[in-house]
Amino acid sequence: MARRSGLGKGLGALIPSTDGAGDAELRELPVGLIAANTYQPRTDFDDEAIAELAASIGELGVLQPVLVRPAGDHFELVAGERRWRAAQVAGLTTIPAIVRAVDDHASLAQALVENLQREDLSAIEEAVAYQQLVDEFGLTPEQVGDRVSKSRSAVTNTMRLLNLPGELQAMVRAGELSAGHGRALLAVEDPDQQRQLARRVVDEDLSVRAVEDAVRRLPRPDAPVPAPIADPAARSASILEFEEQLAEKLATRVQVQVRSKGRGRIVIEFSGLEDLNRLYGALLEETTD
Repeated sequence: MARRSGLGKGLGALIPSTDGAGDAELRELPVGLIAANTYQPRTDFDDEAIAELAASIGELGVLQPVLVRPAGDHFELVAGERRWRAAQVAGLTTIPAIVRAVDDHASLAQALVENLQREDLSAIEEAVAYQQLVDEFGLTPEQVGDRVSKSRSAVTNTMRLLNLPGELQAMVRAGELSAGHGRALLAVEDPDQQRQLARRVVDEDLSVRAVEDAVRRLPRPDAPVPAPIADPAARSASILEFEEQLAEKLATRVQVQVRSKGRGRIVIEFSGLEDLNRLYGALLEETTD
């Protein structure tokens, strides 16, 4: 299932322009003078989709210019790498391009947004791009969220997928695991158990909720024994639904324990101080919205 990008504001809101109209120039550039975007978040390109686009370009031409920026004696793509690749496959020697001077920050952000709007990045590619904005350009997750019209918690939850072992990240890239599966697996401390459970997801077509249940049942010798629930029947469908929604929102395991006289408690698990800070921020965000 395709993920919604949630980018209702578009490129203009993502990167407010301070340039005048004269700073952008439409030109016909040799494809050989254009290099790929250094900050391109997408690492996997579908050869079949590129071939289909090349066939269309061969018949109709490039209908939408690519966006490039000057880079010494050549130009670097900011947005439009699929069109540029397809134009080369179609045998074009030149391609229409809008030439505009933008900095590294804007180049990465524009490439990220174009991909999110046109053809979804994998959750891992999205996480890598967010991490670049944080590490290389000093943005906070909240500032990244503002630029892509997502909440801070959505950005941090996506970035947390980079804590998965490389093998599991590759499975998310390939679509074998969803982002929800990946977040559920983050609650497993043993990498071997993570891999075994990930293989079960593929072999048994497990849902995210099934993975969360499987994680909950994994033996944890250091975990305290929970107090018994006075009335098991009290775990109604509405309680289970609330538990599931809260677990999805916080991207961690959540248990709602109902005791006698309608009283109970909510148990929210965290894997360390960093994760605790993340949960605190997510809960604080909810109370201040």
